[in-house]
This record gives sequence, C-alpha cells and structure tokens, in this order.
Amino acid sequence: MKELLEYLNSIQRLTDKSQKALSLICTELTVKKNTDLHPIGHTCRNIYFIKKGLLCIYYFKEDIEIIESFEFENSIVARADSLFKTKPSRKGIKAIENSELIAINSSKLFELYDKHPDIDRLFRKIYENAYVELVNRVESIQFHTAEERYHNLLNQSRQTILRVPLKLIASYLGITQVSLSRIRAKM
Repeated sequence: MKELLEYLNSIQRLTDKSQKALSLICTELTVKKNTDLHPIGHTCRNIYFIKKGLLCIYYFKEDIEIIESFEFENSIVARADSLFKTKPSRKGIKAIENSELIAINSSKLFELYDKHPDIDRLFRKIYENAYVELVNRVESIQFHTAEERYHNLLNQSRQTILRVPLKLIASYLGITQVSLSRIRAKM
C-alpha cells in the first residue's frame, strides 16, 4: 500500500483521512506471467497499480494480437471506456511478467469522490494524463514512420526494449517482427 500512496501523493497530496479511505478499498494481489487480469469482453471493475512487474493492454484484429500499451512499475492501468461506461471492453489487460499489483475497486472509488474532493481531483489528474498519453500514442502512429517510432521508444522507454519480447514490441509499433529486425539491423 505504501508504494501506491507514495505514487498518488506525488501527483496530488491526499489528506490522511483520504489515504485511509483509499486503503480500505484496495486489494493486493500477485499474478503470474500471461494472466488475463481483464479479459476482452468483460466489464472493467478495477483500477490496477503496478508495484512490481509489467502489464499490457491488448486486443485482436483479424486474429492477430495487437499491443496498445505497456505499463511498468509505479503506473496505473485500467480499461477506461469499460470502467466509466460499465460496458464490456473490446480490449484486455494481461501480465507480461509475474507481477505484484494493488487493485482499486472502481465503484467504491467513485463513491469516495463525493466524500473526498482531493481523491476526486487526484483521479481527474490521472485520467487527464492518461488521455494525453493516448493522444500522443495515436499521433505517433499517424505522423511517424515505424523507424521513428522505434527510435522514440528507445529514447523514451529503455526498459521496454530490455524487458518486452520483440514480438510484442513489433506489435506495439504496428509492424511485423521481420520489419523490426530490419530496423534494428540498420542501427
């Protein structure tokens, strides 16, 4: 719990009362590599904080797994469309490594918003940051070549290159593994 509260307080300082209220709606869990935390077609009911490990958001297009994002330690992950609209998600969340997580029950979290304005502000900031990251990701795909996207990944997230299998990196970049090998060979 300590890691989660430190992370949250680095974004928006929470009162002790709010920290206690948040602690009561959290569950610590350990998941093995390849565990589907949020399967495609299910409604998302938790927001996950990653204490240790690596998760990804994925979906399938024409029976090919597409990676939308990688999420590392000290980050929050959820299927926002499913969470806010309480509808089944077309995307899933799975563990790429054995992972230690804290699950925040979303319905209980939403109830805390009215009682704790600082929690409401905090999660609004988190959602705003997630939106900006999503826009940046879409624009990267729209305006950069695969080679440029790979170089940006190298510069911005070295741990992705070190910890994620090449097959998944290629999927994230929107290219085949063969194309990724060619890009890497040119370097």
